[in-house]
Amino acid sequence: MRLLHTSDWHLGRTLHGVDLLDHQAAYLDHLVDVVRTEQVDGVVVAGDVYDRAIPPVEAVTLLSDTLARLAEHTTVVVTSGNHDSATRLGFGSALMRERVRLRTRVASLAEPVEVAGALVYGLPYLDPDVCRAELAPVAADGARTLLARSHEAVTRAAMARVRADVAARRGAGRPRVVVAAHAFVVGGRASESERDIRVGGVDHVPADVFAGVDYVALGHLHGPQVVNGPAGTLLRYSGSPLAYSFSEQHHPKSSVLVDLAGDAPVATLVPAPVPRRMADVTGTLEDLLGPAGEPHVSDWVRVTVTDPVRPADLFRRVRQRFAHALVVQHRPERPQDAATRPVLVTAAADPVLVAADFVAHVTGARPSAAELQVLRDAHEHVAAAERSA
Repeated sequence: MRLLHTSDWHLGRTLHGVDLLDHQAAYLDHLVDVVRTEQVDGVVVAGDVYDRAIPPVEAVTLLSDTLARLAEHTTVVVTSGNHDSATRLGFGSALMRERVRLRTRVASLAEPVEVAGALVYGLPYLDPDVCRAELAPVAADGARTLLARSHEAVTRAAMARVRADVAARRGAGRPRVVVAAHAFVVGGRASESERDIRVGGVDHVPADVFAGVDYVALGHLHGPQVVNGPAGTLLRYSGSPLAYSFSEQHHPKSSVLVDLAGDAPVATLVPAPVPRRMADVTGTLEDLLGPAGEPHVSDWVRVTVTDPVRPADLFRRVRQRFAHALVVQHRPERPQDAATRPVLVTAAADPVLVAADFVAHVTGARPSAAELQVLRDAHEHVAAAERSA
């Protein structure tokens, strides 16, 4: 059985205001070609298909066309991620053709898609606040006890359902088992562009949650990587097909070709097309306008100008040299101590800790435990409102 694992397409996303849809379409063309030339039995898309709950029309059209093209050659299993609206992505799933299977509902996570003799289970993104009641075990009297408010608790409960289904199907032999999950597994390395998913201050899921599975097709982290897991289980992030932040400029963007025919899964990275390189360029404006800047004139660049005094007409002059400059900043070269060094705030940072740092900066004192709880409650209230939009 040959599987192609991909995730985190983020259709509709922009990069510092630049529309990426054409580049995303080029990647999806490449994906269809790989499926056709490598004789892939199944494609697994592990969440964050769209970049936001209500995607632009062009992104919806691109997804529809891509799924139709893939279904001409293979079976496609698609799960929802934390960026997706599970309801919107899963709309019409009951009407989909047999070779396009959407897994966006908790109720159907233990219903596998059978692909060339393997069982593929698609776990949608499991928000603890949304599904810890639905995933709670039912007592003999019909009562439910809420699961702990954590990603670990809901993922363990989901995997318990998967294992029960696998056990019920074993009969003549042990089938190959693949699980697609959108989660931050302990040991994974984040970049700057993944959205924070902390609940109660915690975002991680231990790798042992997936014990007993042959291959875990992970989504959420944008860097391709293997995560150390239990013996006999291969856990891998395919990563995003494009770089969505400068922290990803050195990632080998790819999809994962997985062969499940032998004793253990064999995974091979298939490089994704690079529409335009990303690079950091740093130096004095004179240097950057000269030979030092020449290798990067066609790249997406973050330009840091280090002249002691801000040069006149800086932005225009940089953009004349670097037509695809996304960030232009002036940072003179001078020593900085820890108290004056700027702190980088990214999409992956804990918003509550960022707010706490701001409180400390303004008031001169760190917020108390009670004040931190107020900040966390406020953030989670806003996050819940966004999910229901």
